[in-house]
Amino acid sequence: MQLNNFIKISQISLILVYLVILAGSLVRMTGSGMGCPDWPKCFGYYIPPYEESELLFKSNQDYKKNQMIILNSEKLYTAKIDFKSSEKINLNNWIPYEKHNYVTYNPIHTWIEFINRLIGAVAGIFTLLMLIMSLKYWKENKKITIISTLIVLGMGFQAWLGKLVVDSNLAPYKITVHMLMALVIVALIIYIIYNSKERENYQYDKKIKYLIIFSIILTLIQVITGTQVREFIDIQYELSKDKELWLQSPDLYFYFHRTFSLLVFFTNVYLLYYAYTKAYNLKTILLISLVILFEIFLGVIMYYGDFPILSQPLHLFLATILFGFQFYWSLFFLKKHK
Repeated sequence: MQLNNFIKISQISLILVYLVILAGSLVRMTGSGMGCPDWPKCFGYYIPPYEESELLFKSNQDYKKNQMIILNSEKLYTAKIDFKSSEKINLNNWIPYEKHNYVTYNPIHTWIEFINRLIGAVAGIFTLLMLIMSLKYWKENKKITIISTLIVLGMGFQAWLGKLVVDSNLAPYKITVHMLMALVIVALIIYIIYNSKERENYQYDKKIKYLIIFSIILTLIQVITGTQVREFIDIQYELSKDKELWLQSPDLYFYFHRTFSLLVFFTNVYLLYYAYTKAYNLKTILLISLVILFEIFLGVIMYYGDFPILSQPLHLFLATILFGFQFYWSLFFLKKHK
């Protein structure tokens, strides 16, 4: 019973991590990454302000340390200490926020980013609960405890990466690392669920093992190049709000990403065929194939349909779902089962 509870908590943790990824992609799509210009608070508040007037200096106001104000619409200032303001602003109580020059309050962006962080915090709590529950299995299955510890450390590292992303005003390479770290956490949780459950044993098959590893590598390459394509689109968005112009002169990453998807597709079609000939359980590879088809369909829709709403975050989210299915399926073939 206790192990079943641990598996349930692990599954909830996995769902929450995927929700964080989905929320993060929505943040990227809406341009809400700097909705909260600091971290872990939002404008120095645990609950972000509802309107810009809350970020303007007020006389006879109680300010807490690190709370922010926007001064003359040009600069963010943070409170040095807890204090109550006088009639006029005393800059001795404030320090300019120097980590970046982003000075914009958009309530929609702020709350989208805040909800993203809130889901991340809940996911962190559940992974910590996983670690606490895993301690009971140290003697019988040390892997459960060790990997649970790695997951918690990974969540902490991911939170730190999130801080770096905000401090750098959304540096592209840091966003990519942030995305890859999320996939590492997904893989660890999937592995711990796999390791904790009774499972069907497949005959050891060296060929399919390497084929699956190859397909996972292809997916990771697609994710990385996809983030670069997204960065290109973001730049085009800044240049023009006309979606029809965004892909008039695409860069090399776009062509590579589009063409490479065919290699991903045919590799997994062959995996489906090979699994069928060996009479393996086809459920997971069928799901993998379905996700790939939907991914390609979304890619076509985005290209010819000028990026319909939610198509970009859904495209990224499905890529992470694809990775999860592939990694889970690979675990059945990575070693000989006893």
